[in-house]
Amino acid sequence: MNRRELTLGAAVSALAGSAAAQNAPMGAQLQGQPQTVVVTPTSPYYAAFNAQLERLPAAIQPDVRAFYELNGWQPAWTGARLRTLNQASARAERHGLSRSDFFDFVGLAADPDTADMRTTAAAITYARVLAEGRIRPETVEDLWEMEKNRVDLPVGLNDALVQNKVVEWFEGLAPTDIGYSNLSAGYVRYRRIIREGGWPRFVARSGTIEPGASDNRVPAMIARLVAEGDLSASDGARLTAEGLVYGPQLQTAMRGFQARHGLAADGRIGAGTQSSLGASAEDRARQIALNLERRRWLKRDLNPERIEVNTAAAIMVYWKEGRPVHSNRVVCGSPANQTPSLEKPFASVVANPPWYVPAGIARREILPRGPGYLASQNMYISNGTVIQRAGPTAALGYVKFELRDSYAIFLHDTPSKAAFNLSMRQRSHGCVRVQNAVEFARLLLSPDPMLLSQFDDAQISRETQRIQTGREITVRLLYWTAFVDGQGRVAFREDVYRRDQKLAEALGIAVSLPAVIDDGTAVANDVGP
Repeated sequence: MNRRELTLGAAVSALAGSAAAQNAPMGAQLQGQPQTVVVTPTSPYYAAFNAQLERLPAAIQPDVRAFYELNGWQPAWTGARLRTLNQASARAERHGLSRSDFFDFVGLAADPDTADMRTTAAAITYARVLAEGRIRPETVEDLWEMEKNRVDLPVGLNDALVQNKVVEWFEGLAPTDIGYSNLSAGYVRYRRIIREGGWPRFVARSGTIEPGASDNRVPAMIARLVAEGDLSASDGARLTAEGLVYGPQLQTAMRGFQARHGLAADGRIGAGTQSSLGASAEDRARQIALNLERRRWLKRDLNPERIEVNTAAAIMVYWKEGRPVHSNRVVCGSPANQTPSLEKPFASVVANPPWYVPAGIARREILPRGPGYLASQNMYISNGTVIQRAGPTAALGYVKFELRDSYAIFLHDTPSKAAFNLSMRQRSHGCVRVQNAVEFARLLLSPDPMLLSQFDDAQISRETQRIQTGREITVRLLYWTAFVDGQGRVAFREDVYRRDQKLAEALGIAVSLPAVIDDGTAVANDVGP
């Protein structure tokens, strides 16, 4: 038994002994099973516990009171229960959390008179983080409108103790979907990389490392690719021995790295790739932890048919029957016009939609250009609103996907196709432009041949027509800068909206993420939403 186990054993014995002594006047437990106690204010521990309650942080007092009301104001933490609580807390790293932030079993046992209630408070605090996150999302995101996860923690903890399922209950509080589970495993892996020494620092310089060139940073590059699994250890050792040449096999591994980071996978090591190579293992682990926190904010029950847009990666995934069946690139809001995080239903498509230009865009970017510009863009003014007629050059393209939300955000087609080929695709006014949008609309309408026929007819006639889908499809706009891709690899995106930075500051996490490198220029006359 190691020192930590001995220390924990002593703490458990002390705390459990106190609980047993307190429980003795109320009757011994039968065959090791906790008795069901009738809730009564005449419990001999009621007054003491009630006095202790007032010394806890105000935010947690209602949950702790509710828990003790459920168990009749009796001491809860026997030795066996403490051991299972320790087992549950040992899994904190899987969630990007530190056990020491929540549990100090030795410190709890130091004052036997208050140990039981303080242990309950620690357990509920940890449970709340797993179930709902550590930070309220509205405090770190200006634009957040999604359904939060909510759990009755006092009832859940009481039931878990009675049923002897403490570990299972805690693990069930965090998301159990494959996205969270895989990212959690990725966090554990990056923490292991850190414990093994991380990888050498890569220093960015001006210019590009071209295929076939020699560069004294090649050994650091190889070590980085081996650490993250883009290159095998044996191949890495052989390439390192071969010298400083950026050869074909290393280029192949680098293209895999670039794809994981949403960069142009061309093997050329320019500013964007060098910036991503500059991130440390610690920075990437902390970025994963931030994204695990974001996932904990969200409700667990998801519509099996849904559209998810990752605005950090500018990628859309269509889920049907709980499986991802289709993905597209998208263009999202620019850093100055961020696409919000929201979850709303979508129930209709508009073929050949006109664009009712928001007043701010009209005032800043359209009206100052004069009547000639409006005419060239097939625009006119009606009742003070600038409207662009439907057509091949219309900003909304040939289809619009309508959402019911408070930000007037929607998905749509676009005539500006070039932006889909860029790595940094955050350049709209906030709405989401969908690559191959007409084909995607046909996919959504395909379950009903009549609706699909209406849409196809409208595309031929070029007449504006709204077509109901016949069902509500959830649209979720999410900001995930770390996620697991289709190949099971942890993929990263740079913090283009600076939301990682703000969340890290709120959590007290020091993180230094690579700068965002814009690989494209503004598209002339692109004033779409």
